[in-house]
Amino acid sequence: MLVGIPKEIKNRENRVGIVPAGVRAFITHGHTVLVQKGAGVGSGISDEQFRLAGAKVVESAAEVWGADMVMKVKEPLAEEFKYLRPHLILFTYLHLAAEKKITEELIEKKVTGIAYETIQEADNSLPLLRPMSEVAGRMSIQIGAYYLQSSWDLMNSGKGVLLAGVPGVMPGHVVVLGGGVAGSNAAMVALGMGALVTIIDQDVRRLEYLEHIFKGRILTLMSNIDNIEESVIKADLLIGSVLVPGAKAPKLVSRKTISQMKPGSVVVDIAVDQGGCVETCRPTSHENPTFLVDGVVHYCVTNMPGAVSRTSTFALTNVTLKYALQIADKGTEMAAKGNMAIRRGFNTIGGKLVLEQIAEAHAMPYTPWEI
Repeated sequence: MLVGIPKEIKNRENRVGIVPAGVRAFITHGHTVLVQKGAGVGSGISDEQFRLAGAKVVESAAEVWGADMVMKVKEPLAEEFKYLRPHLILFTYLHLAAEKKITEELIEKKVTGIAYETIQEADNSLPLLRPMSEVAGRMSIQIGAYYLQSSWDLMNSGKGVLLAGVPGVMPGHVVVLGGGVAGSNAAMVALGMGALVTIIDQDVRRLEYLEHIFKGRILTLMSNIDNIEESVIKADLLIGSVLVPGAKAPKLVSRKTISQMKPGSVVVDIAVDQGGCVETCRPTSHENPTFLVDGVVHYCVTNMPGAVSRTSTFALTNVTLKYALQIADKGTEMAAKGNMAIRRGFNTIGGKLVLEQIAEAHAMPYTPWEI
């Protein structure tokens, strides 16, 4: 199979879809890899390193997108729609539940869209989402801590709270919505910085587990309207990390609740890729990462891990390569038949939408895929 690795074009997206070790694995399995010139520079990987691994480095995006399977990091943007075509296998983060236009394009062009975020193992784990959730969860606290600082522009300033506090002064209070991978990693870093941490989740067993691993140093609350509202209003930093695999994130925090937070409080919505779990959330970029609503600072960058591109790129290849090799070695249908996790990754195929959660999100026709 011919595998293409394009250069990402999303704002300040410096990750790349594969590392040289991944290229070598494809070559060993008898496949050919095309890498667009400069694709790995933002992650500290030179064109020469890709060449030495066996890849063919090419100038144009069009040549890379002409491959049988394109592996990348982020969903195709409007500038890339012209490359979409029937029988193309697109293996990437798609997040289609929050992207109706991209969904329509993949269906119209009859692209086989396999989403990293919906590949799901028998134990319901999401192995290709996990490393980026770990990165985003850990980043969310350092980002939130930064924006909590007072700035020279008092109209856009944080409240001037140090998460760790100092002797004689209360530390900051971090509230984490969702105790999954991203949420637990956020809690870990927040605790390490000395903050007070509350995790809210709907699974009591998960809360028991988190209380155990954090040795009782966090406060756990069951997810309900009262607990969410009361906790969010008191928070210095709110982390949104709610995930429903393949579907839009539920809106758990209302505009009314946000308006009752103290001015200069900070919201970091990790779930923004899936529509966000805070009503006032809207997607932002690394170039313009924040906005204010009722005096509360919102950070809603859709590709947070792109800011730590080298770490993220290597972590991503660690988990995507196994599945990509199966698809390349066996083809889409046989790979799906042999591995239910891969089967669950299919979002679109042959002009049909084959993931029910996305169909529900957009009120579009759903077609079960029979293989």
